[in-house]
Amino acid sequence: MEVDEVVCLPRLSRVAVCGGTHGNELSGVYLVRELLKVKKGVMEKEEEQEEEEPLSVLKVLSNPRAMQQCRRYVDTDLNRCFTHIVSLSPSGLTSGTVPYEMIRSRELNAMLGPKGRSGAVDLVCDLHNTTANMGLCLIAYSDCDWICLHIFRHLQRKMPDIPMRYIHFEVSNKESYSLDSVGKHGFAMEIGPQPHGVARSTVYTAMKAGVQHMLDWVCFFNSGTLFEGESVDVFTMIKHIDYPRDSETRNITAAVHPHLQDRDFCPLHPEDPLFQTFSGETLRYKGNEPLYPFFINECAYYEKGIALSLARKRRVLIPTIRVQTEQEQAAHVQELASEEEE
Repeated sequence: MEVDEVVCLPRLSRVAVCGGTHGNELSGVYLVRELLKVKKGVMEKEEEQEEEEPLSVLKVLSNPRAMQQCRRYVDTDLNRCFTHIVSLSPSGLTSGTVPYEMIRSRELNAMLGPKGRSGAVDLVCDLHNTTANMGLCLIAYSDCDWICLHIFRHLQRKMPDIPMRYIHFEVSNKESYSLDSVGKHGFAMEIGPQPHGVARSTVYTAMKAGVQHMLDWVCFFNSGTLFEGESVDVFTMIKHIDYPRDSETRNITAAVHPHLQDRDFCPLHPEDPLFQTFSGETLRYKGNEPLYPFFINECAYYEKGIALSLARKRRVLIPTIRVQTEQEQAAHVQELASEEEE
């Protein structure tokens, strides 16, 4: 790709803002509830005044049962249920033995998808909280989704006082597992630290501002604004590290070392302190290169066997983009239809 090449992308007509995928991550729960109180947003009114096609914003409370119980999930993690959602049979999801979240994932796929098809919403923003000291992160499956990367850069400019990173999970579209993968574009907006089952006003306010700036960007994009290319830092997840465990009982035998705790995205070098055993011994990082830890000591990941994740950081050049013209859009729709027929 030439540096000065302009990439033309389809209009983003339908955007979904989802909260409560994990029922005890309360910033997204309360923010979507607040958005649902507003019948018509200011931006939609402004767009109508300009006689443009209004932006449709779907506000979704993803996991109502888990929210009601203030639990991460009822039967299984909803945010791991979307890998093979397209192939699930409706008749196979009516049994009482089927996890509630599997049934709910199909409902969400019908509402926002179908995943991987032309009828899916254009953009999904799924709201999450973490107990880790991660600031505001966008988590996506692609490091070349120019829509998501330009939104991230827009948020960085508009919220300079909030630590902000873009995390890339290198997973194929076929194997993507979270709710945001249902849309044509999508990301999780992860903000912390915040204890699960608790709402902190600073974290809620940052999430609210992030969502508003994201929607503003979509409106700017749809109106024909040209967004100049630039470089951004992307953290690509390399591996997870579990806690040290007893070989027989599988009980944890150490905690994250005090020198590492709360130092998300600070470089972890070989031989740096990693864990401190409950008997007081320091266990050191035995990797071959410096990497960047994140989700350090995340409460919800104890059950997943993850003490922290490690990423490699690199600069990614994002091109200049603009919305497609009507003629370009028609050609793109025809191309998508041909691909789906195949």
